[in-house]
This record gives sequence, structure tokens and C-alpha cells, in this order.
Amino acid sequence: MNKPLLSVLSAAIVIGLSGCSDKPDTTTTTPATESVISAPSATTDVSSSILMQDFQGPYEGVPAFDKMDLSGLKSAVEQGMVLQLAEIDAIATNPATPNFDNTFAAMERAGKVLDNVFTYWGIWSSNMSSPEFREIQRELSPKLSEFSSKISQNKALFERVKAIYEGAEYQTLNLEQQRIVKSSFEGFVRSGILLDEAGQKRTAEINKKLAELHTKFGNNVLNDEESYVTYISKDQLSGLPESFVKASAAAAAQRGEEGKYAITNTRSSMDPFLTYSDNRELREKVWNTYYSRGDNGDEFDNSDIIKQILTLRHERVQLLGFDNYAQWRLQDRMAKTPQNAMDLMNKVWPAALARVDEEVADMQAIADAEGADITIAPWDYRYYAEKVRKAKYALDSDEVKQYLQLDKLREAMFYVAGRLFNFSFTPVAEGSVPVWHEDVKVWEVNDKTTGDNIGLWYLDPFARQGKRSGAWATYYRSYTTFDGETNVLSSNNSNFVKGAEGEPSLISWDDAETYFHEFGHALHFLASDVAYPSSHSGVRDYTEFQSQLLERWLLTDEVINNYLVHYETGEPIPAELVNKIKQAATFNEGFKTTEYMASAIMDLKYHTTDPALIDLDTFEREELTKLGMPEEIVMRHRTTHFGHIFSGEGYAAAYYGYMWAEVLTSDAAEAFAQAPGGFYDKDVADRLVKYLFAVRNAMDPADAYRAFRGRDANVEALMRDRGFPVPKADKKSDK
Repeated sequence: MNKPLLSVLSAAIVIGLSGCSDKPDTTTTTPATESVISAPSATTDVSSSILMQDFQGPYEGVPAFDKMDLSGLKSAVEQGMVLQLAEIDAIATNPATPNFDNTFAAMERAGKVLDNVFTYWGIWSSNMSSPEFREIQRELSPKLSEFSSKISQNKALFERVKAIYEGAEYQTLNLEQQRIVKSSFEGFVRSGILLDEAGQKRTAEINKKLAELHTKFGNNVLNDEESYVTYISKDQLSGLPESFVKASAAAAAQRGEEGKYAITNTRSSMDPFLTYSDNRELREKVWNTYYSRGDNGDEFDNSDIIKQILTLRHERVQLLGFDNYAQWRLQDRMAKTPQNAMDLMNKVWPAALARVDEEVADMQAIADAEGADITIAPWDYRYYAEKVRKAKYALDSDEVKQYLQLDKLREAMFYVAGRLFNFSFTPVAEGSVPVWHEDVKVWEVNDKTTGDNIGLWYLDPFARQGKRSGAWATYYRSYTTFDGETNVLSSNNSNFVKGAEGEPSLISWDDAETYFHEFGHALHFLASDVAYPSSHSGVRDYTEFQSQLLERWLLTDEVINNYLVHYETGEPIPAELVNKIKQAATFNEGFKTTEYMASAIMDLKYHTTDPALIDLDTFEREELTKLGMPEEIVMRHRTTHFGHIFSGEGYAAAYYGYMWAEVLTSDAAEAFAQAPGGFYDKDVADRLVKYLFAVRNAMDPADAYRAFRGRDANVEALMRDRGFPVPKADKKSDK
């Protein structure tokens, strides 16, 4: 994928974790006054050359993941920066009259070498991190920050952009080209191009420091995920499903602890343990270990780093003339202002709290009836919620899990992609496409009608040491046509617990939804039909929409009847069990909504409050108390490990975007539900692909959604989806 100037200016890099990019966040606002970027002294060695060269081999070229060598990374990044800065300088000093071709098209071509290097950087950063890589990352972060600043504050380049934006040619450009020009111009301004010399100098210093702090924050969390593993013995397994026990035994053996069972410090391990373990003391320990990441009072504690990040961000946006960071960040988002984002939160929050009260009452009643002399605590919530689920709906989550095989679900996703997008997926011959780990598999994606190659899809599904937690999607080459048509190299990455040797990997219903969700991002990449790399830079509170929407196909009859089969017998999931799943669709929605929204609201509060007034030891607690946060629930991402907003700036002041996108998702799902052909209706599917997937960011998201739906989305659908009362005041209002 090319990383054009617009990506640098807008901070809208590839989607991931859950939407996060695994490219380094090089977004900055001003140039440094003393350069730390210079041509590398050593000649290019073989390891650097492999990282820098164009992709070779089949499928229009693929990354040499089997030959990547960490020893060449530092030199490759440094050389790539020098080459791209030279390309940018040539564009900026071009004596020819500025026009789209000699300025914007030229910028879209620039940086190819560095982008090749970033492909491998992303794998080391997210999929196979190591202490050696983290040291390189720490060293290069400020240099990458300065590199970005040198581009975003190149005044000669800005003058060319401004001339085109304000000139006669702009009106002759097509919609995609106009959007690129406008976004680039606005990005320059937001980045501080109009500041005086003193302002530029100070913001350059801030950006370099932020780059260091973001990197350190993320690495501290990864350290706590790797370092804290809870080992239990055979007599402590009560309540745990057999599949989980086998996977935990395998995880312990991999860590040299044969005969024990490892509860790793990741959500995919923590969540099922808290759901099923009968040992309350161990549940509390595992819960505390997970939610204390980055908050252990040691060298990897993130508290001071957070304070520094907030202070520096606030200072920077004040130099740019904004009251707070969120105000600056949301200018080019769908929400536009922090208040609009908070207004949406406030519409849903009361209903979520009311549902939590009901859920806790149900759980406490069961605990009391069983004679457990306890008051429901956070480490009890999942455990007793599962008991309530069984009591209310006779639905056993572990029973459902027996029908959720990872491989079968993957085939289900391929089926949906075939019906909606006309894609076919065929495994590539083993060894024909290089991969970075033996668990990674690759599929060829083609148009079912023409046979034309769309691209490749990489899948790295399992948790392991050195791999960051969560799930994310990315791409190594995007679809463009401005310099000849290219195919797509897309990738999904997860942290599912790998089944024991010879056993299938079984996952929960929530994990199955996550699997479909991330595949939705991949389809967004694969279905794209735009000319320029910059059109792949998404609007953060819109980019989760397409992936959230794809989750809905998991419950379609076609998927249920053909792909949810028992891992031992091969029998399809019983209709009675399916009915229970559907009846319980909004079960525990209070918990899920509240834990997410608490993080989203706190993100906005952190970024609309003067950091001088924030004491990290009390701010989170006091603000949540003001909100009426239930004692039985914590934020989905507690502040000290909230990587979405503190390991980079992609989701900072924008974590609300998942809820904003969910409004669109619920509304769009109703369009399918009401169509003659249901979720596989051809006409609605065609509009889905044309307006919601193919256009990427070549069209304003609000305009694209109206083209699909015929109107704006309304919050009513979201409330119905979650089983919450629809506020009367919203009957005819949009978001």
C-alpha cells in the first residue's frame, strides 16, 4: 500500500483493532528545527534491500515475509525516509505551474520504498514483536515524527496545494480528485502550516516527544500481557469447558510449564475463564491481572506517560487555536464536534444503566439462591451472567461453542462474500506465498464471474507471545488505478486460543462476531474501486461501520444451516438452540454497552478537560462516579491500557466512533431485513457494495450513506437492536 502525503497529514492510517493500524503512526504537525534525518552512512545491505525492494513473485508481487531480517530494518527505514523527502522536495520545487498531475499525482507516487519497509515494520510491531524490535521502534519513533513533520510543514509544497485548491483547475477535477485536494489543504492547515516560526518549533518538539511516549505506552501494555500469566493446577479447573482446559494446557506447555494450565493476560483467555471458572478467588486474581495492565507501579506503569501525553496534546492544539484536543480532532469526522459525539452517548447511556440494574438483580438473585454469601463484583459478572442466560433462555454458551469451529466460520465468511460481493476464495499452494509464521494461511480472491484476480487474503488467527492482543485488519497493497490497476493484499489478525493438537479451535459467539467484524474490514479493502491511494484513508467514526454491519450475516439462516455444525458429530446446530440464541440476542446488552461506552465517554472527557486539572489517580474514578457507573462493571479499556487512544492518535478523542458507526449499522441492517430477499437481497447488496464498500473515502461518508439508504440514519434502529426503549424525542430525529 502506498502511504501518500494525505495519509501523513490526516492521521487516517489503516483500520485496525479493532481497527488499529500496524503501520507506525508518523502523524505530526510541524518540522523539527534540528534534523535527525540524514542519509545512512552504511551502504545498503542485503537485509535492508529485501525490506525496501518492490514485492516480487506471483500475484503482482508479494512481500518477502520469509526473508525479512530485523537487522536491516533500521537502515531501511532511514534510507526510505531520505528517498521520500527527496521526492517531496522535487515536487515542491518543480518550476512548472502547479496542477493535479504534477503535484497530487506525484505525491501519490512518492514514498513507495518506505511504504514497502512499513509493511514489514507492521508485522514486527503487531504479529511478532520482540525486545530487539522494540528497541529499534523506540529509537526510530522520534525520527519518523520529524520525517512526517518535514512533509506536513513544507511551505513550498503547501503553496502548490493551495494554488490548486483555490485555482480554476479544481472545478474541472472529478469528485475523488476534489476530495483529495480539499482534504490535503485542510490537513496542512490543521497541522500548523500557518503558525509562526516559534509555534512551529514548539509543536515539532511536542510531536517528537509524543512519538516516543506513544511507543512506550504500547510496549508497556504488551510487556504486561506477556509477563503476567496465571498458572493453575488440575484441582483448580472446576467449571471450565474441556476445550478451554486443553487449550490452556497447550499454552502452558509452550511456556515450559508442562502439567499446568496457563491463563494468559489477553481478553480471549481472560473472558472465558471469568465466564466459567467456579473458583471465585481465581476469578478475582485473573480479573485484577487483566485490568491492571499498565498500572502495576513498576517500570512499565503508564500513569505518568498518560499525563504527559494529555498535556502535550493540549498544548499543541492550543497553539493551533483550539480549546481542547477533541475539538481539533473531530473537525473532519462525521460527528464534527465533541458535543455531537457526547450527545449520542447521552442518548444511549441511561438505557444502558437501567439494563445493568436489571442484569445485576437477576445475577444477585441466583447467587443468593445458591447460598453464595456475596455481592456481585466485577469478577462475578460474566460468571453469573452465564447462569442467568441458562436460567432465562436455557442457553449454555459452551454448548453453542461446540458448533463454532474456526475453520467452518471462515468458510461461512467466504460464502457471504460470494453472495454479496461475488468473490471466491481459494487456498494458495503451500509455500507459493511467503508468510511470517506457520499459523498464517493465504487465499486467492477472484471475481466469481470473470475469474479476474481481486487479490490475496492473509489470516493469522491465533494468540502467541510477541503478538499484540485484540483483533485487527490491514492491507499490504491497496487497489488503485491511477498508475495502472493493482490487486489487493489484505490481512486479518486475531488472538483466538488455539485448539490442542488434532483438535479444532472452538470460539465463543462473541468471538465469532469479532471474526466476521474483522473480515468486514478485509472486504472493505478487497471491494474498493478508487483511483488513488489517498482515497483509502478513512474517516474514523465511519470506518467501523462496514465491519460492524458484516456481523449481521452470522445469524442468517444460510450461515446457520450450513456452517454451524458440531465439531465431533458433524450434526448441524439444532433449530431449538438457534431459537435460543436469537431470543437471547439482547441478553447482557447492559454490560456490553456500558463497558464500551464508559471507555468512549472517558476518552472524550480526557480530551475536553485541561490536563492541569486531571489527577490520574482520581480522574477516572471520579468521572465515572459522576456518570453513575455501576460498581459491578469497569471500562472495557481502563485508562492505563487504553491503547486505542494512548499508543497513537488514530482513535484519540474518537473511540465514540464505534457507537456512531453502530447507528449506521443498525439502520442499514433494517434495510436488508425489510428487503424482499432479506440479507441476501441482490438490489440492496448491489447498493451496499457500490456506495458503502467500493467508494472507500472517495466520497463524503454522509453522502455515501444517503445514496445507499435514501436518507440519513436514525438512532431509533440502534435502540431497537439493543432492546432499549426508543426515546420519544427521537421519533423523527436523526443522530
